[in-house]
Amino acid sequence: MGSRSIVSGLVGAAALALIAAAAAHAQSAPPAGTVVDGSLKGKTLTFVSYGGIYQDGQVAALKEFVDKSGVKLLNDGPTEIAKLQAQVESGNVTWDVVDTDDFPPFVHCGKLFQKLDLTKLDVSHIPAGQVGECSVPAMNYGTVLMYKNSTYKDNPPKDWKDFFDTEKFPGTRAIDGSGSPIGGLIEQGILADGGSVDNMTPADIDKGIAKIKAIGPDTIFWKTGAESQQLAESGEADMIIMWTGRAMTAVKNGAAYTPVWKDWLVVMDQLTIPVGAKDTDASYALINAYLGKKSQEVLTEQTSYSPINTEAQPKVDASVAAFLTNTPEHAKQGYQQNIKFWVANFATASDKWTALMAGN
Repeated sequence: MGSRSIVSGLVGAAALALIAAAAAHAQSAPPAGTVVDGSLKGKTLTFVSYGGIYQDGQVAALKEFVDKSGVKLLNDGPTEIAKLQAQVESGNVTWDVVDTDDFPPFVHCGKLFQKLDLTKLDVSHIPAGQVGECSVPAMNYGTVLMYKNSTYKDNPPKDWKDFFDTEKFPGTRAIDGSGSPIGGLIEQGILADGGSVDNMTPADIDKGIAKIKAIGPDTIFWKTGAESQQLAESGEADMIIMWTGRAMTAVKNGAAYTPVWKDWLVVMDQLTIPVGAKDTDASYALINAYLGKKSQEVLTEQTSYSPINTEAQPKVDASVAAFLTNTPEHAKQGYQQNIKFWVANFATASDKWTALMAGN
């Protein structure tokens, strides 16, 4: 799965309003995880996601929903926005619930994805700031700074400011260059340079990218999660920006690295209902079941992604638990980027990020 960063400005007044609305509607929505026996007998739903262990885990999380409701659940994927757009424009929408990256539900809200009716979903156990106008989170993970123990010994980096400080903390940096611009990292560059992210403008993108560029020639831009993991397991880089799942696996495989949790970058996939879905009530029922405590525990136990139900207590071993982002200690340290800004300035950020990747 690609680097999917979210952004905290979903997060301003709009997010607060959504959370308030969620609280107001919580009583009218059936509790998350509720499934009415036989309620969808004879009906078919198509669930779309990204395949592999992740989608297998999502299907496992929905097993009780399928068994009790009587619905026939079909699976499709991977999620492709162009394919969904063709369905919506033709008026022949065959997808019922779609797992997406972070940006699409904001870019296409009301056009490809329906605005959600929160009277039909219990979002009371979703972490604050993660309910969008057209989406709820499907899972959480994080982008975290990993440092090599033998390089920094008793004086390790403690935050992103240290990551950018090559004088006090010399060494090779490995950065996620797998896809879209990492808004959170650009924001951390702005902050490390003494700037503010409260009222960003397109000019601030240049400042953040300049800070990344200033790291210098000792920078590796990895292209896949597997490559980032290999860099850790071989000890090739002194600091590595990694997805928490890859970091967890690398450490389990013997990589002598330690995570820095301060301001780790929150990432989530999202669940959406397409515009033109044939049975939205059934789609809501699936999502509401998926948001339940038990379903989220199954998801984490099957995939090692963090649950998005705050009451979930998945049974995982210590090596997995160490990298879950939903623990009280980790949750309070997460950094949610300004999604409103990055959606509005995505084209500009992409051009500048592509130039950075090309060495310009």
